[in-house]
Amino acid sequence: MSILSNLKFVTSKKKQGVSPVIQRRNKLSNKIFEQIQLAQAQKDGRIFAPTRLKTYVDKETGERKTIESAKKVREWWHISDNGKINLICKYGSKQIQFDSKGKNAIEVSNGDELLKVLEALKLAVEQGELDQQIEATSAALRAGFLK
Repeated sequence: MSILSNLKFVTSKKKQGVSPVIQRRNKLSNKIFEQIQLAQAQKDGRIFAPTRLKTYVDKETGERKTIESAKKVREWWHISDNGKINLICKYGSKQIQFDSKGKNAIEVSNGDELLKVLEALKLAVEQGELDQQIEATSAALRAGFLK
């Protein structure tokens, strides 16, 4: 008896990629995670400096080299005139509008509350509660490239 006759053969096709909705969720979720780390570092009095790998071609030798460089992460929040912290969520370079009335910021009173709101926002993104807002912002961002 042959070994292959004991095996079960099926037709299989590997799924290619992830749906665009999931890609956008993951992108925003990762950026919110960076903001959480930045806020936590500022609260603890540390400097948050994530690194990324950068590839370049050495002009003298012509070979490709990879180095680690610091990645700049900008704060999504600022202090308003009334002393409260306004958190603006961004997708790419565009601000996400949370409702149809043009509200684009979440107001918090202190740094601890900022961390809680960022965690809640990350959870909401991962659960798909902001899919419509992300899609609208993504469409506006793509429209800017078509000009």
